[in-house]
Amino acid sequence: MQKRDDGKHTQKILTSQRVGVFVDVQNMFYSARYLYQAKVNFATLLEDITKGRELIRALAYVVQSPDIDQTGFLTALKGIGYEIRSKELRKRADGSAKGDWDMGLAIDAISMQERLDVICIVSGDGDFVDLVNMLRANGVKVEVYSFPGSTSDLIIEAATEYSPLSERHLIRSERG
Repeated sequence: MQKRDDGKHTQKILTSQRVGVFVDVQNMFYSARYLYQAKVNFATLLEDITKGRELIRALAYVVQSPDIDQTGFLTALKGIGYEIRSKELRKRADGSAKGDWDMGLAIDAISMQERLDVICIVSGDGDFVDLVNMLRANGVKVEVYSFPGSTSDLIIEAATEYSPLSERHLIRSERG
């Protein structure tokens, strides 16, 4: 964990802490792609988040497009230890598309908060600020992990701890 911008010191990691990890896959995928022309290393991410603490659940929230076969990716995530929450991208009558898991992730985090000491949100989406504030008000430590270039300042401020993801959390394509 890094020291927060507001001068708060990082909190001690206790291996007895029960951790839940909630990954906004679309947010992370597009952040890595547009900022770094890379993919997220979800195995390293999970390892770095847990830090030897007791992982209760790791959930990956995925929006699937009928045009793209994500079977291999989803199988890999399951093999690493993630539970997959999946929904189809919805096409609107005007031709636009809608697909996010913000409400689903929030509902899952709220429903599990009593069984967790730490909730780790992997997303830079400022839409999660109200969730972070509510969880913290209920005594849950909330850690946020994301790429700095695509992270809302509001979620950084709201989090108990913020950890910027780095090159270590990327997979670079071997193709030019």
